[in-house]
Amino acid sequence: MAKIKIKTHKATAKRFSLTKSGKVKMNHQGRRHQVHLKTTKRKRALRKAGYIAEANAQNIKKLLPYA
Repeated sequence: MAKIKIKTHKATAKRFSLTKSGKVKMNHQGRRHQVHLKTTKRKRALRKAGYIAEANAQNIKKLLPYA
């Protein structure tokens, strides 16, 4: 019997990426609209990538079969 390929969830693939150590990397939300209302310090912090908590990372990795 042939093995079935698992498709990548494309919406998840656009938002998250995996690091070499297996962590799930993400961009922060909140930099699209009303940027003039946010402080410079806050906008600077949002530029940096964040990492998903390990409890949620398991669900994300199931949607990314190349994990």
